Amino acid sequence: MKDNARVLALREKNKDDIKVMVVSEDHHQRMAFSDTVRSCGFSLVGCMSRARLQEKQGRSDTAIDIWLIDSDYDDSVVTATTASKPAAVLVGFSQAPYLNEAPQYAKWQRKLKRKLAHMLALPVLMDAPVHKPDNADVSWRYVVFLGASMGGPSAIKEFLDNLSATLPVCILLAHHFNKMMIGTLPRILNRHNDWHCQVITSSQRLRAGHCLIAPIDKQIVCDSTGRVILLEQAWEGEYKPAIGQILKNTSDVYGSELINIIFSGMGNDGSQYLDLIQENNSQLWVQDPSLSACPSQPQAIIDSGYCGFIGSPADLAQKLIDYIDDRLVVASLH
Repeated sequence: MKDNARVLALREKNKDDIKVMVVSEDHHQRMAFSDTVRSCGFSLVGCMSRARLQEKQGRSDTAIDIWLIDSDYDDSVVTATTASKPAAVLVGFSQAPYLNEAPQYAKWQRKLKRKLAHMLALPVLMDAPVHKPDNADVSWRYVVFLGASMGGPSAIKEFLDNLSATLPVCILLAHHFNKMMIGTLPRILNRHNDWHCQVITSSQRLRAGHCLIAPIDKQIVCDSTGRVILLEQAWEGEYKPAIGQILKNTSDVYGSELINIIFSGMGNDGSQYLDLIQENNSQLWVQDPSLSACPSQPQAIIDSGYCGFIGSPADLAQKLIDYIDDRLVVASLH
């Protein structure tokens, strides 16, 4: 009876007031769950592994209405869910296809929405859009992710100067930079080319001809419709923004439509998830270390064995142009 009362109470709430927590061991599954939660109009309050949930246990008093759990339902998870007195807990669900596999992913998402609609007696959920951009004029076909650190601005500037802003690509840049100086980066990169470079200060969409720069103080997440969502939490780990984290996220979402390019930089940020990126058929290229002000970051990618092309910034721009031309020709033959 109490559970029914909680479900009935949800029907009186605005959808954006319904709070959802996602727990999964698989990063790709977490992305698919969170993408579906947002497309339902719900508020996603957390998306994490079981270990991360245990770390945070007792440190948050946020009420959670729905738990989506694709993980071992052990005592710690039971304790966390019980304490929040949710209206519904869904444990286990089929593995999501990759988000770039649109028909299969849409079918999976509809199945999850039907499950939630049935559990919550909210048939309106089925009216929510499924894996479909809310703007019909998506002007890009490929996402280009650039990662850089020390010595990066001049290399990326040269790359953009040799790349037409009319190509069907959008660019996302993660650059290890001083928080006080990140605002100067667009001015450096915008000179003498037609690219529109800006630091991300609010959630927005990827756009052709635009280079969006990840902020230093807040995380971003890309979803299947081309949104770049600005989160409230800070980056975790030593590097800010975390190139490896963004690289994995974008690879999971865009798969073979993603080209990753790592430029000059110190350290090995970006080399953590390369086996998964390879599985997603995303491209991975680097600036020639011998032409980099700081060679360690591109060299770490080369040493992984997953690098598909090495060149100067100008060479990388030409490689991208040729790659897109070849892909467009192949697409026109099918």
